[in-house]
Amino acid sequence: MSKQFFRSIAACLLGVALCVSAAACGTSDDASSSGSETSAASPQAYDVSKIEKDEEIAALLPDSVKQDGVLTVGMDTSYAPAEFLAEDGKTPVGYDVDLSNALAKVLGLKADQQVSKFDLIIPAVGSKYDVGISSFTITPERMDAVDFVSFYKAGSTWVTKKGNPTNVDTADLCGVRVAVQTGTTQEEEVTQMSEDCTKNGKDAIDILSNALQTDVTTNVTTGKADVFYADSPVAGYAITQTDGQLEALGEDVGVTKQGIVVKKGDKQTAEALQKAMQKLMDSGVYEEILEQWGAQSGAVDKSEVNPTDVSQ
Repeated sequence: MSKQFFRSIAACLLGVALCVSAAACGTSDDASSSGSETSAASPQAYDVSKIEKDEEIAALLPDSVKQDGVLTVGMDTSYAPAEFLAEDGKTPVGYDVDLSNALAKVLGLKADQQVSKFDLIIPAVGSKYDVGISSFTITPERMDAVDFVSFYKAGSTWVTKKGNPTNVDTADLCGVRVAVQTGTTQEEEVTQMSEDCTKNGKDAIDILSNALQTDVTTNVTTGKADVFYADSPVAGYAITQTDGQLEALGEDVGVTKQGIVVKKGDKQTAEALQKAMQKLMDSGVYEEILEQWGAQSGAVDKSEVNPTDVSQ
């Protein structure tokens, strides 16, 4: 089983009511509060007004999807910066929201993001929703039930102060002060690392565990911790929101593919979405959207229907 991300319920982002999850791409419904550190305003929605309809790609869609002119998207708005709620507490924002809007434009439709609980989206795709876009990790088990169009990858990221002033080496964290969010797989991993340290006669890792990702990030920016460990898109967003105070350390680890959920056997919709996503990638729009949300580390250059190289 690939590394799973635990769902989160809610957290404040400098007074902005938004929810962040550390498990949107996983299969667990365990909940824990989360958030993202910020010292700057959240990005605005990407302007998709100049994206033109591709008649050839749009023609691939079945009438059941395109006849009402709307692409209905099931989405759990609890995973910043992919999908979360704006200051009004009701408007979905994030890179998955922007990408769904861009996809709809290519298909000549208008996207309608409908908020749902994460575990209720997949069963409703093909009936209540045309597609599901909510940081779903592509797994063999899920592909037994639905089809996927891949478009992103995510893992875990180590983050330090700019320049790594305490010379953190992730290959040897014994005795290092590490901040993690409570209830995440990152906390489990670091706890296991610490146990390995003591078994080998070294100092345990000084683990600072907080319920909110905002507090995890603050621990590093203030020097209380040497490094934090978090989901790669969450970490990337935290970095962009701290005015250059932080930087990623090394490469993302435990990386797995994510995708758009499509009704099993709906080859027309899957093909249309794959070609539309590939067009966004080739045009540069895809990269621009991810960069706007600090999520470019998860960018891929090829969209596929039901990729074979997925997490086990």
